[in-house]
Amino acid sequence: MIYLIYLKAKFNKASIVCIGIIIFFTTINFIDIKNYYDEMYNQYEIENNNFEDKLKKENGVSRYFDLYDFNEQGLDINEQEINEQEINEQEIKKPENLKLNSLSALLMDGDNNRVLYELNGYKEMPMASTTKIMTCIIALEQGNLNDIISVSSYAASMPDVQLNIRKGEEYYLKDLLYSLMLESHNDVAVAIAEHIGGSVEGFATLMNDKARELGCNNTNFITPNGLDAEGHYTSARDLAVISSYAINNKDFIDITNTSSYQFKEVNNARSFTVTNKNKFLYMMDGAIGIKTGFTGKAGYCFVGAIKRPDRTLISVVLGCGWPPSKNLKWTDTKRLMTYGIENYIRKQIYLDKELGPLYVEDGQISLVNLSVDGDMNILLRDDERVRIDYIIPDKLDAPIERGQEVGCVKYYIDDKLYSEVPVLAENTSARIDYSFCFMRIFKLWSLQ
Repeated sequence: MIYLIYLKAKFNKASIVCIGIIIFFTTINFIDIKNYYDEMYNQYEIENNNFEDKLKKENGVSRYFDLYDFNEQGLDINEQEINEQEINEQEIKKPENLKLNSLSALLMDGDNNRVLYELNGYKEMPMASTTKIMTCIIALEQGNLNDIISVSSYAASMPDVQLNIRKGEEYYLKDLLYSLMLESHNDVAVAIAEHIGGSVEGFATLMNDKARELGCNNTNFITPNGLDAEGHYTSARDLAVISSYAINNKDFIDITNTSSYQFKEVNNARSFTVTNKNKFLYMMDGAIGIKTGFTGKAGYCFVGAIKRPDRTLISVVLGCGWPPSKNLKWTDTKRLMTYGIENYIRKQIYLDKELGPLYVEDGQISLVNLSVDGDMNILLRDDERVRIDYIIPDKLDAPIERGQEVGCVKYYIDDKLYSEVPVLAENTSARIDYSFCFMRIFKLWSLQ
């Protein structure tokens, strides 16, 4: 019995010694493997000590990208071409400022909402019946074209311009939208607002919510028809953004591009014919709208749009004269559109540049590949300069997930930020931990 106890104690002691030896060598191997990883990529880190200098050099070259024709295959740049282009750059002149009658005016690329030209374009202004652009788009999105609208006494009391709808009459929403956009009837606007929003105030909330959603922060709607009201305003830029959004709605375009439309009150009591008052539709090739407006406070206003195979342009003129100068809005609109057509050409400014892999400190996979994607086919003037900045760290800290944003590429046009594209990790790198090192040791010992 004593002998068995002695053997058991001896065995336990030996087991403890063996376990201690295993832990000792495992720790030593853990340290060795960690040092091995560090030494393995030491050279990489040394080479990247001057990463920022290299990056600055690359970005210094990237500012010349705009001097070349952009294409999907990228750019071929050398110093001799850059020097030649720097000399020729002096010959490129910026287009002269337009002579406009408007208090506020703006031209926008409707494909990306980039402002191409502006005169007090961010100033808060009254906008008269161009308000009805938002009224129409809210009605199309929140209502049903077959909805039946019952006219209230308040709607019927609106001042000119009127369809002269009467209290208690019923109309289809679709019919009233044609009346709203073709002849700008104020009574119809209120009838639509009360139906969709429950009240004019409720509808104004919907309008303002949509404006915030579109990034229009210099806009506040009070009325659905644009009649002068305290606190009812927008900016040429915001109105262009709203219009750029609206013309992507097929029903909106179908309505605003109709020359004339006939409809009846639901109970067939009366019939109506409305005619489009937008003369711009017949002034320029590709014209697709959009809306006129006038009040004593706002003056003559107009939002125009043209759509051609290579571009969509949105123009806004606010405060463009007062009676009897009602044709100045057409003159200013044509000047803005002509400016956009003659001075801008479509170019691909996205540069398909290969970005090297990044070292991941304490990562089970030491290098992760990077990816960046974008399509920036935009309208650009010859005198506008594109700069591309790569904001990428010299190394990453584990863990890194596939698809994780690890940097960005910023595109500037004449030093104004145009777009920011994320740089993503293409693979995952978990953090080196004890279990990872233990498994590596186990595999090494298994092979031995």
